[in-house]
Amino acid sequence: MPDLPSDLPAAQPLASETIRRMPKVLLHEHLDGGLRPETVLELAREARIELPCDDARSLAAWFFEGANRKSLPLYLEGFRHTIAVMQTAEALERVAYEFLEDMAADGVVYAETRFAPHFHTQAGLGLDGVVLAVLRGLERGRADFGVDYGLIICALRNEAPELSVQLVELALSYREQGCVGFDLAGEEAGHPAKEHLLAFQLAKRMNFSITIHAGESFGPESIWQALQYCGAHRIGHGTRLVEDLVIYEGKIIKIGSLAQYVLDHRIPLEICLSSNVHTGAAESIATHPFGLFLDLGMRLTLNTDNRLMSRTSMSREYELAAQHFGLTIDDLETLSLNGMKSAFAHYDQRCKIIFERIKRGFRELRGELALRAHRRRGEDETPPA
Repeated sequence: MPDLPSDLPAAQPLASETIRRMPKVLLHEHLDGGLRPETVLELAREARIELPCDDARSLAAWFFEGANRKSLPLYLEGFRHTIAVMQTAEALERVAYEFLEDMAADGVVYAETRFAPHFHTQAGLGLDGVVLAVLRGLERGRADFGVDYGLIICALRNEAPELSVQLVELALSYREQGCVGFDLAGEEAGHPAKEHLLAFQLAKRMNFSITIHAGESFGPESIWQALQYCGAHRIGHGTRLVEDLVIYEGKIIKIGSLAQYVLDHRIPLEICLSSNVHTGAAESIATHPFGLFLDLGMRLTLNTDNRLMSRTSMSREYELAAQHFGLTIDDLETLSLNGMKSAFAHYDQRCKIIFERIKRGFRELRGELALRAHRRRGEDETPPA
């Protein structure tokens, strides 16, 4: 089939189903922020936990409305319910399995999910039991649905640095079973990443991958510290890197040294459009700095962050980017490729997915779209009966 002409996607908006079928890569999703509302209800009934709503639709709306309050601390309040129902090995395995089932249905070919294991030990599970349960669910999901995965272990900025070291050691002990990286999450203001320096030094000494939430609720200084103190390979969010740019009438007229470093060193930014609006990191999708970062040529990836709280999906994030920033099918393919190039999977696995799934999948979609466009043009040229 012929390739799609480069001007057609702009002239002919991409259909939602076309975007859903695009082979996508997810790097930033919290396991406890992406549960199905139905699963939360069922697990809560089994554990005799009271929820604010007793039907899936109302519960989904409650999570979304609670998260959409322009504040990261308020956004995080709903997690007490999802964490509460994820306290047994069976529940953790189920949530992880359903995560990859949902990814497959949404056209995702590789997904990394992250969580803080110590939040899930309230019913007697040890840290090893928690991680093993999640890995079992992910591995079953990979076998059943064909989505490759990586698991990232999170520490929290507001917790003891000694715990962060323990969590790095935990992640390292399961690196051969699917743990691919270490993350530092939580409220940035008042909790600098450098307080957890020993954990990051251990990760670096052991040749382990690091991503850090930075530039979401605090400015460029947080991103600088994540990179230059802690050695992050990727930045979670990075939204407020825009404050290191001088902008006049919507155009970038000067690039600060930090933004230039991120650009020059191809530091991947894990962009989460919807959740950034919900937490107040961006005023709206239309004013999100994603477009400015795109114009600069930064290595951008699109992500969901928390599908339940932000009522989103990877397809939804791609669709928002296409609608608000004029992205074409070529641009969306670049986002998928950026994601896979930036993944914490091994190099040979990344290459395999890029060539066998992403490039092939987009090539097939272009062919189908070109054929449809050809048929439409043919129909237009046919005189009415």
